[in-house]
Amino acid sequence: MSNQNLTFCESRMKSYLQAIGRRIKIARFILSISILSSFLFTGCKTPSSKENDGTSNKAFEDYSASFIEALWKQNPDWATTAGYHKYDSILVIPDRNSINASLKFAKNQLDSLAAMDPKLLSAANQTDFYLIQNLLKESQWNYDTLKSYQWDPSSYNVSGTFAFILTENYAPLDKRLKSINGRLVNVPEYYKAAKNIISNPVPELLNLAVDQNLGGLSVFENDLLDSLKVSTLSASEKKQITERSAKAVAAIKDYTKWLKELKSEKPRSFRLGKELYGRKFAHNIQSAYTADQIYDSAVARKEEVQLKMALISRQLWPKYFGTKPMPKDSLELIGKMIDTLSVNHVKQQDFQTAISDIIPGLNKFINDKKLITLDPTKPLIVRKEPAYMAGVAGASISAPGPYDKGGNTYYNVGSITNWPKEKAESYLREYNHYIMQILDIHEAIPGHYTQLVYANQSPSLIKSLLGNGAMIEGWAVYTEQMMLENGFGNNQPEMWLMWYKWHLRTVCNTILDYSVHAGNMSKDEAMHLLIKEAFQQKAEAEGKWKRVSVSNVQLTSYYTGYKEIIDLRRDYKAKLGDKFNLKSFHEKFLSYGSTPVKYIKTLMLEK
Repeated sequence: MSNQNLTFCESRMKSYLQAIGRRIKIARFILSISILSSFLFTGCKTPSSKENDGTSNKAFEDYSASFIEALWKQNPDWATTAGYHKYDSILVIPDRNSINASLKFAKNQLDSLAAMDPKLLSAANQTDFYLIQNLLKESQWNYDTLKSYQWDPSSYNVSGTFAFILTENYAPLDKRLKSINGRLVNVPEYYKAAKNIISNPVPELLNLAVDQNLGGLSVFENDLLDSLKVSTLSASEKKQITERSAKAVAAIKDYTKWLKELKSEKPRSFRLGKELYGRKFAHNIQSAYTADQIYDSAVARKEEVQLKMALISRQLWPKYFGTKPMPKDSLELIGKMIDTLSVNHVKQQDFQTAISDIIPGLNKFINDKKLITLDPTKPLIVRKEPAYMAGVAGASISAPGPYDKGGNTYYNVGSITNWPKEKAESYLREYNHYIMQILDIHEAIPGHYTQLVYANQSPSLIKSLLGNGAMIEGWAVYTEQMMLENGFGNNQPEMWLMWYKWHLRTVCNTILDYSVHAGNMSKDEAMHLLIKEAFQQKAEAEGKWKRVSVSNVQLTSYYTGYKEIIDLRRDYKAKLGDKFNLKSFHEKFLSYGSTPVKYIKTLMLEK
């Protein structure tokens, strides 16, 4: 769940803006006089001039290139995970100066954008314009109003980028180790600054910060030292890296110890509140709908799906229960049928292997049905979820950025090997024979993995880099339905029933997130929604409650993106009529990169 390499799906933990907001020092970037002059000049001309359009587009594209380079210089972590490795050795200290510099950067860039008239730009460049503008406005709002950098201790964690540099083979090991050596210098100051800036943290986020930071210690205590042993660095270089790594470990342990001892008389609630929630939804999701509208739509969709599940359950009842009386309550009927089908699952020790074994069949089905072109040269590696990512969800994709197109794409699967038998059984019943196939569709093919491969081919770096979570998640949800519509699972009613059950997760994610953060839904009410109305196992429901207490808004991205894509397919099909081709629709849609669906809709439906 990639940042282009953010991890999406059950792990899409932070937005790009949060990645900037919590720990990156953004210095002032001044647009070159020649480009700014061009914007000022073209801004007062009429849109009808083709020559002016060409001038404006060229000027904007030059600006975009300059903007990206400036962004990377001030955001080295983001640059690294995007595949831009010029600043790998830099770790920025998240102090007050960096916050002030970030605000100044956003203001200056917005002033530059204000000198441009987006109406003079091509449709594709207009989209890039609005993506940059939204990024900067969200950054300002995060610093000025949301201020999550104060109350979210999990924002501060250096392990992920170190692990990325260490494990990705974009450069020789020795060169990557030298970059790591440079980054290690600032780790103690990084955590010292974090302690100075954290104020009245959310307890749930405090606990998450402890778990994830301690989980990341293995990067320094094991992985880095193992890599040093097989490197050809000099003895003095190895000694220096070893010493700096030890100081980094000490700093992380000191930070987690400090967090455990931190006391607040009235700790901040993890609930955002309706006003903050609505604003964050608008910035993060970038939907044509408001948060309220999406919530209302999700409630209606829940009722629609439950009716369809009841019909299928009545159809299947005689097959599994013979002449046994059928429950009159539809939710009880559905629940009994799902419980019966859920016993068909893999063994606890075979979970990760089973995930891998499904993928070849998905490839064959997609190729046979001609649903979308797949690139066989892009590796997909199933691996145990790294410890520094643990604590939010159980499956995710980590994909290379657009600068590192040959890099590995990882399918991160949480380990359940050491779970107690009862907890593991509940989890495996949730991820049963049917759901595991849908999970692979969503996370891998043709879901996240396929979409991110296409995103890295987008000619626009802005669209690839400022990836929209709702589009990415929405595509993955859409592909689940699309695959079944085209016969995956042989149209078995069992597969459709279990997909509807899985789909209710998407729908109820939105209901849950909105009800908790824009309202006051209690844990008991959330458990009723997830277990009784969405038919989730207790372990899954408990995990979702934990997730909604350490994240906000992101859970709405699944249903919002799905709804907008379904709406777009309907409208695009109506426009083309008999000329509509599903494969062409998919490839055209994905060609725009990870762009908000509302902008893709404009680009695809424009005359």
